[in-house]
Amino acid sequence: MGTLEQDMGTTIAVLERTPAALDGLLRGSAAAWTRGHEGTGSWCPLDVVSHLIHADRTNWLPRIRYVLRCGESQPLPAFDRFGFTEAAAGRPPEQQLDEFASVRALSLTELVRLKLSPGDLARRGRHPVLGFVTVSELLATWAVHDLTHIHQVSRTMAHQYREAVGPFSRFLGVLACTGHGA
Repeated sequence: MGTLEQDMGTTIAVLERTPAALDGLLRGSAAAWTRGHEGTGSWCPLDVVSHLIHADRTNWLPRIRYVLRCGESQPLPAFDRFGFTEAAAGRPPEQQLDEFASVRALSLTELVRLKLSPGDLARRGRHPVLGFVTVSELLATWAVHDLTHIHQVSRTMAHQYREAVGPFSRFLGVLACTGHGA
């Protein structure tokens, strides 16, 4: 099967499901699952949730609006992917998961309200590192960014059982995955 073009319905479907997917993995789980990590400098699952909240507030829609307003005239504002750290410190998992669901629902409502036309989706902005990017590429990246972090959360949770599985580890690809960045 080939690759998909970015499609608003498919993109929104992924974005809608992410809060429930993370909620299902993390709500009511022991701290070893929610706060465990893969080593120094890596993120725990709750860091990922906080990062996603921060990204919804400061990255995806603000950048889409920026491209629609400014086009290629100025580079997109930088995104601080670690900007969540202070806001996340010590917050209960349920509070973070509820906030993510709320923030994401608002983001999707606002996205739909933009009523992006095919011409809007083709509009280009200037990324400070990557060069020219389209609104359509930003939307597809938003969905894949979510999927990357769902993978990261499941990989980090599996890492907590890396010793407990004993010799079965050689059959568990998630334990062999070395990550894809934070």
